[in-house]
Amino acid sequence: MKRLLEILGFLALVQGVAGLVHEFTDRDWGLVRRLGLLDGYEVYASVALLVLGVALFAAAGSRRSA
Repeated sequence: MKRLLEILGFLALVQGVAGLVHEFTDRDWGLVRRLGLLDGYEVYASVALLVLGVALFAAAGSRRSA
């Protein structure tokens, strides 16, 4: 379970960074920009993904290694 939380945290961090990079540099990568549902809220969604990634890493750190 710890490993799964770490992987999900890493993916959330990468997608959050990708969304912010896309917004501020117009590089064309990341999943946040592809979701029409988030039109106009890409920066907020990217920051939320960064926070989620940090929270997942914190949860993984509090779990015992199996």
